[in-house]
Amino acid sequence: MVSFRTTLWAAGGNNVGIVVPGDIVRGFDRGKRVPVVVTVDGGYSFRNTIASMGGQCLISFNAETRTATGKGAGDEIEVVLEVDNAPRTVDIPAALAEAFIVDAQAAKVWSTLSYSKQRAHAQAVESAKSDDTRARRVRKVLDELLP
Repeated sequence: MVSFRTTLWAAGGNNVGIVVPGDIVRGFDRGKRVPVVVTVDGGYSFRNTIASMGGQCLISFNAETRTATGKGAGDEIEVVLEVDNAPRTVDIPAALAEAFIVDAQAAKVWSTLSYSKQRAHAQAVESAKSDDTRARRVRKVLDELLP
């Protein structure tokens, strides 16, 4: 586990990130893409992956995280990073799980997707407010899995 103070970096547009010093990333001895649990200011924690972009090592600080922490670009924060060895799994929404029962091939392709792709699809289905919208989003996921 390591900690450091930093200023949230404005990456352009609405994008904000935590720049992770290279010596910290190297200290994990896991390459440049390190799965981590990030704790901000001793309170809010979230799972993410350190990524290399434009010669920097970054952690995304998305809108949900900005809202939860009350922090944004230019704000100073205390960061604690811990390597995240826990498996990354996504809870499949019921409507999508039902579709996978009918279409085993789609379920098989789903299992090969990265955690972030699965999460994005699951969130799209879960956030639907009406049954019609949910059904359309399930159909869209299936179409993307089996073009």
